[in-house]
Amino acid sequence: MSKQRLVILGGGESGVGTAILGKQKGYEVFVSDKGAIKQHYKNVLNQFEIHWEEKQHTEADIFNANIVMKSPGIPDTIPLVKQLREKGILVISEIEFAVQFTDAMIVGITGSNGKTTTTMLTHHVLKEGELNVGVAGNMGDSFAKQVAEQSYDTYVLELSSFQLDGIIDFKPRIAIITNITPDHLDRYDYKFENYIASKFRIAMNQTKDDYLIYDADDEVVTNWMKKHPVKSTLIPFSLKNKLENGAYLENENIILTIQNKTITMPTDSLALEGKHNVKNAMAASAVAQLLNIRKQTIRESMSGFQGVEHRLEKVLKIQNVQYINDSKATNINATYYALESMTTQTVWIVGGVDKGNDYSDLLPLVHEKVKAIICLGVDNSKIIESFGRVADLMVETTSMEEAVKIAHKIAEKGDNVLLSPACASFDLFDNYEERGKQFKAAVRSL
Repeated sequence: MSKQRLVILGGGESGVGTAILGKQKGYEVFVSDKGAIKQHYKNVLNQFEIHWEEKQHTEADIFNANIVMKSPGIPDTIPLVKQLREKGILVISEIEFAVQFTDAMIVGITGSNGKTTTTMLTHHVLKEGELNVGVAGNMGDSFAKQVAEQSYDTYVLELSSFQLDGIIDFKPRIAIITNITPDHLDRYDYKFENYIASKFRIAMNQTKDDYLIYDADDEVVTNWMKKHPVKSTLIPFSLKNKLENGAYLENENIILTIQNKTITMPTDSLALEGKHNVKNAMAASAVAQLLNIRKQTIRESMSGFQGVEHRLEKVLKIQNVQYINDSKATNINATYYALESMTTQTVWIVGGVDKGNDYSDLLPLVHEKVKAIICLGVDNSKIIESFGRVADLMVETTSMEEAVKIAHKIAEKGDNVLLSPACASFDLFDNYEERGKQFKAAVRSL
């Protein structure tokens, strides 16, 4: 019998990880990338004797596939993907491909905001509870690579809507939806309901033996569930309402009850500040409670967690001014959380590639907390139009170094300087990580 042919579109982390796993499982593997493949990944592909091409898609080498793994950055709408589907060739995501080769228990986490922090927090508490646990998805080594090279009993996966679009049978034992706000609508025909449906794919194969942990305060999530009931066992969390089963807030304590077991944690013991991080802690603690981690371990993990790089990351205090890197805030909702958690006057660095942002939700917070706005983008007109009447001072800049130097001049003792762009980074930076690293470097050189 001839080998099954696995074609991989995209030669990045996800694609190369899938190639390694595919080769290990006996597939004939071919990697094709329309752009350039980084040298590091070329070396890996060559080491495993995997055929690859870059800067082109040779259709003759692609249409003979039995199965195609498409990297999450490639839209479903491009002609090549449409043609593959028309020919009846299965096009799936890395997550769908890799999960068939592991018996590990899967915790899957999605949402518009908070999913990285919740993923890291969940991984941290399970590791502290001495589970043999890996973390993958949008961070670190790809899930497929880890399935090929590691032997974890549990995986915590951060899952974007793009990764969930490519699943068929994938089913996490425990799923978390942190929240849903408009994002990436350019990939969903500018229809919010398409994006919501994509997020809920995380629960589409779940049964009553599986769990869905969700934000009961999020009307988008709860309204969708009323119209499209899921089969999972539900574990809600809320800052507003008392819950018999799930997590809620009472007198500044998190009360978490699952399967008649209750744990209480004071919010002032949490390592991470802000209401949104109380919710992230509720979700991660619920996973730990389901997996029988000791209460004391859960409490200690929540107070000892170091946080996520580029998410409300305290960089330095200079002349009693706190510099905060929140470069990962690439949409309005993430920046809302950041501004909400500011307790003193703030110099706000904002801007980048606008994803159809409506800034009106931020106006009350800007009015209350922001003393100056520094625009950092190629086109800042929408930000200036939105906040021109609210901010006392607005400055336009085109480099991170310049933005930080101006912030340093404006900020006074006790103020914060907050990089929370509310936009994608691709006008001036390769990605949000590079943007955050440049901010930290500029702060350190003040």
